Amino acid sequence: MQEIRPSVTTQDIICEEVAAPPSALVVFGASGDLTRRKLLISLAQVFKRGLLDERFYLLGVGRKKLISKQFRQIAQQAIQENSSGISAKELKSFTDKLYYISGDYSDPLFYDSIKVKLAELDKKHKVDGSRIFYLAVPPFLYSTIVEQLGSAGLSCPGEPASRQRVRLVVEKPFGRDLQSAVELNRIIHRCFDESQVYRIDHYLGKETVQNILIFRFANAIFEPIWNRNYIDHVQITIAESIGVGHRASYYDKAGALRDMFQNHMLQMLALVAIELPTSFEADHIRDEKVKLLRSIRPFKLDELDSFIVRGQYGPGSINGKKVVGYRAEPGINPQSKAETFVAAKLFMDNWRWKGVPFYLRTGKRLARKDTEIAITFKKVPHSMFISAGLANMPPNVLVLQIQPEEGISLSFQAKRPGSKICMSTLDMNFNYQSVFGIEMPEAYQRLLLDCMVGDQTLFTRYDGVEIAWQLLTPVLEAWQNDEAAPYEYAAGSDSFAEADSLIEADGRKWRKL
Repeated sequence: MQEIRPSVTTQDIICEEVAAPPSALVVFGASGDLTRRKLLISLAQVFKRGLLDERFYLLGVGRKKLISKQFRQIAQQAIQENSSGISAKELKSFTDKLYYISGDYSDPLFYDSIKVKLAELDKKHKVDGSRIFYLAVPPFLYSTIVEQLGSAGLSCPGEPASRQRVRLVVEKPFGRDLQSAVELNRIIHRCFDESQVYRIDHYLGKETVQNILIFRFANAIFEPIWNRNYIDHVQITIAESIGVGHRASYYDKAGALRDMFQNHMLQMLALVAIELPTSFEADHIRDEKVKLLRSIRPFKLDELDSFIVRGQYGPGSINGKKVVGYRAEPGINPQSKAETFVAAKLFMDNWRWKGVPFYLRTGKRLARKDTEIAITFKKVPHSMFISAGLANMPPNVLVLQIQPEEGISLSFQAKRPGSKICMSTLDMNFNYQSVFGIEMPEAYQRLLLDCMVGDQTLFTRYDGVEIAWQLLTPVLEAWQNDEAAPYEYAAGSDSFAEADSLIEADGRKWRKL
């Protein structure tokens, strides 16, 4: 295995990290798990890197009764337990910028209190009204909060000059199906312009996912062969070894198709398969993603099992430790039909990808944690080494590794020292952390910074969300009307027979986890 060690010089590096302008971040759901585990820790790291303006503050908004001092103590503990390299002085400087206000999200008077508090803090921190409203709350609260922000005059819908100073960040899931997504977009657009809306998908903040566009379009050797003439198929995998954990109540109503497939997987697919955008502008990139999503061939409901398969984990073993099946998990309905695994075969009906299958799979309680995009190229059309027993040589495979370690590898055939014809498959590996010598930043750092600077490139647009739901809603409805339960697979396994047959029917195999 050969590791790539690039020579990085100052001439090679084009790194212009834009610092955030003066702004206020208003986090609804500030006492919740997402804020504590992700947002506060990521913001602290952005602060440590010197990318937060001195005129920044965070107002936490929640239903839990806390005062600012208690909120700061919670933040300090979370950051100390989960973030390295922040000194006591830096931690205090950051948490001094945190405030908290509590109330009822459905009460208009609460938003008057928020408005008064923001005016007070704007004056104290010399912020000119630039603010981001972040909805880190359960999805059923999105509409309520958005409408109250609009009614209170906090969204600035009728003031073009003020729009870009006020933004709305919405966490996934964005709707449960096409109808609910369209309705949520309608409510949001009544109060906010689309240019103000940032629908966040943390997978798009991962370094290797961001690198897909640069890898494809900044290297002349790859784009000419990135098509049906040279690529045999593509596999995209998001495998998790964990179960549902603390998300049981949400997950049992959602399932893997809503939780992972509709957003993370289709977004990665779009980046791998889109056409060259005219520029590195947010809407130019998002235009191409929407075009790509539109080109995905709809599922034929009378042939559904030939193109998409669902599974649910049963009891098994993870790393030598026995674990219960999904229906025995705390908080899960013992008769639940929620899928914890989805495998699908997709085709794009366009010039570049006609006839090339894209195999996607995601699941919980699998053998190990692994997220990757594997591009398998076509085999050589004729082997000149048949006389040496090398009639069928392995294809070249390019792997974009997203997690647990981020990197890129390429397999190819080469002669080994020894006899005249002695061939083996070699891998060239590029690992981000070992090459650049830094710990990979949490995806939320990138996304939060982009929200503050006003860059929508890594955020999904309303039409992309609706097209994804348009593709998958018929599948969800068919499964809901099907009395059969998902296929069962043993926890700790790589796959199961029905998912294997989806790809093996085409003479191919899933990559081993």
